[in-house]
Amino acid sequence: MKKVWKFLGSMQFAIILLVVLILACAGGSFIPQGHSYEQYAELYSERTAGLILGLGLDDVFHAWWFLLITAFLCGNLLLCNLIRLPQLLRRSKQADDPAHLGAPCVELEGIRDPEPIFARLHMPKARETTDEAGRPLRISVQNRVGLWGAWACHLGILLLILGFALGQMTKEEYTVYGVPGEIKQIGETSYFVKIHDFRVDRSESGFVEQYTTSLTVIDNADENDPMSVDAVASVNHPGSAFGFKLYQNSMGDAAKLTVRKDGKLLQESWACAGDSVPILETPLSLRLQSVLREEAEEERNPTGYAYMIFVGEEFYTMNVQGPGESIPELGPNYEVSFSEAQSYTLLQIKRDRFTPLAFAGGLVTLLGLLLAFYLQVRKLWAVQNEDGTWTIRGSSPKGGALYADRVKEAAASS
Repeated sequence: MKKVWKFLGSMQFAIILLVVLILACAGGSFIPQGHSYEQYAELYSERTAGLILGLGLDDVFHAWWFLLITAFLCGNLLLCNLIRLPQLLRRSKQADDPAHLGAPCVELEGIRDPEPIFARLHMPKARETTDEAGRPLRISVQNRVGLWGAWACHLGILLLILGFALGQMTKEEYTVYGVPGEIKQIGETSYFVKIHDFRVDRSESGFVEQYTTSLTVIDNADENDPMSVDAVASVNHPGSAFGFKLYQNSMGDAAKLTVRKDGKLLQESWACAGDSVPILETPLSLRLQSVLREEAEEERNPTGYAYMIFVGEEFYTMNVQGPGESIPELGPNYEVSFSEAQSYTLLQIKRDRFTPLAFAGGLVTLLGLLLAFYLQVRKLWAVQNEDGTWTIRGSSPKGGALYADRVKEAAASS
């Protein structure tokens, strides 16, 4: 049983798991995610499509086997850290123990006073004790915290993986689009987005430089006391509110749809390109395809509105409505038209509650790397000889030759 636990907490097992995860991530990159069986069959073959869906390769990062591998890797890192913890605590306590000083990389004899050398090397206050022969012994350990570098790296990677895995399992993603003045619900949550303004910034030559949406996110969980946060979302500069990240994703054409029956207003609403709007009191729905404009004259009034009409889900007809005209297909009792063309904004809204955990993992990993590479443990000890002089020895597990040169320089200038 000990061998099993040792293997589960070993570096070899971690490397195997990492290789499998890398291959799985590569597969998720090459295979389009979230498609249907028919789409995979068209891209590959029916047998391959069945294999992709059977193995969960259509949604790799949520597949049961991917989550199982991730759990094993987290367990491996946790077990590795737990196994090494007593050893590290012991090494940290024994760092200035005369019986565990290690083999020296430098030795200087006949030193009259070791204190100036300790001071020039910026060594911490030396511990005064005696060696096995009873002679006075001074021991100083520098960068003792560096012993924890690799351990902190393992802990940081563990937190990173946990943060990413839990985030992928529980993350929320929504798409909201609309024109200024509209209030749209974020999925089925208690949160709403009120769009105040959508701006397209252009350069002097006419090229689009930036899309920017000004909005307010409203938390309507308590209808008697709703809370709100103002935010601005632009390309590469997401807004934030109530733990949500609001990304400026896209834009498109929109127009106001007005329906009158026998001269009375039946309905009025905004329609974004691609939206199908049911016409009240009829089995028909109307879809705005696009707003037509003169080429390179996007700021001018539209020349027409391309639309499609459906009966239920069946396509019926398509046409173009000119400015000021009525769509004739609904009959003489109806006046149906598009007007007030403008651009709508499309926002991608995401919430990942475990982002702070992944961020903390990144910081801990960085701290571990700094400890491991820049805070090498160095020991310097001096033992007093019978003639009153001192013999100085030093050790450094990494960079011993460089440390030896530094000790010799400090002794020469003392």
